[in-house]
Amino acid sequence: MEAAYSERLVPPLRWWVQATMSLAVIWLAMIVSTPAWLAWTGTGAFAAVTYGLLAYIGSARVVVTGAELRAGRAHIARGLLGTPVALDVAQTRRVLGVDADARAFLLSRPYLTTAVRVPVLDPADPAPYWLIASRHPERLVAALQG
Repeated sequence: MEAAYSERLVPPLRWWVQATMSLAVIWLAMIVSTPAWLAWTGTGAFAAVTYGLLAYIGSARVVVTGAELRAGRAHIARGLLGTPVALDVAQTRRVLGVDADARAFLLSRPYLTTAVRVPVLDPADPAPYWLIASRHPERLVAALQG
């Protein structure tokens, strides 16, 4: 089934650049204080872990099809969802903080400042709502309503 909306929650370019610069500093510190083979091996291991974590963080996808909403590994039928609401930066911060419900399903990323709150209408589901981070919350809401 074709997706009405699809978004990959990838880390921003500056995170990749900062990771690369940090790895360069680690390599420099190691190359002057340890044997070259150890500096290269250690830096390679740090690089694998660092870039692996960034890739893992960026692997989450938000997909809306005609039948369901997928957020990361979770999915729910669209018929079980209430009216979605696009949240601005202040509203997102508030619903992730003082107005948070511990039972809610969250797909958030620290580099995304806006989100969509989608009420869950299924009485058997313990989550009262899904909070999904998005760079384009209005488009996600439109896809969920469409």
